[in-house]
Amino acid sequence: MTKPDPATIEALKTNTAAATTSEFRDQVRAVVPADKIFDALRLLKENRGFDFLSDITCVDYLHYRDATDRFGLVYVLNSTVTNERLIVRTFVNEPDLVVPSVTPLWEGADWMEREVWDMFGIRFDGHPDLRRILLPEEFVAFPLRKDYPLQGRGERHNFPVLTRDSA
Repeated sequence: MTKPDPATIEALKTNTAAATTSEFRDQVRAVVPADKIFDALRLLKENRGFDFLSDITCVDYLHYRDATDRFGLVYVLNSTVTNERLIVRTFVNEPDLVVPSVTPLWEGADWMEREVWDMFGIRFDGHPDLRRILLPEEFVAFPLRKDYPLQGRGERHNFPVLTRDSA
C-alpha cells in the first residue's frame, strides 16, 4: 500500500476544516470530528477514489493515560486503482454513541457496523438492519468495552440450551 496523494490530504483538510492528519511508519491517519465523518468519507470515496472500505473497528480508550475521548472509530480506506491507503478516525463519548452509517457509500459496511454495534455499543444512524451479529439479541452488554469483566456477568447461564437432532 502507498501513502495517499498529498492532494487528498489537502482536499480533506479544506472540506473538513477540523480534520487533522499524522503519519507513522508510512501509514497516514486522519482524525475527523464525528459530526463531519460522513461528509469526509463521502469526499474520499466520490472525489478521491477510495473505492474500498476494508475495515471498520473501534478502540476503547477507557484506561489510556492521555486519552480525552472514550471510543475511537477507525475506518480503513483503500483505492483499488492507485493502491493508496488512508486510515480515518473519529471519536465518540457516552452518552452520545452515535455516528452516521456509511452503508449508503459502501454496502460492505453493513456487517462491519453491526459488529462494532454488537461488541462496543456504537450506534450507526441510518443503518438498514442494526442488530446483533455475533451475540444473541437478549445479550444486554458490550463485551469488548474495557469496563466489561473478563469473566462476564453470568449472561451465558441465562440463555436457553439449544439441542440438535442427532441423525
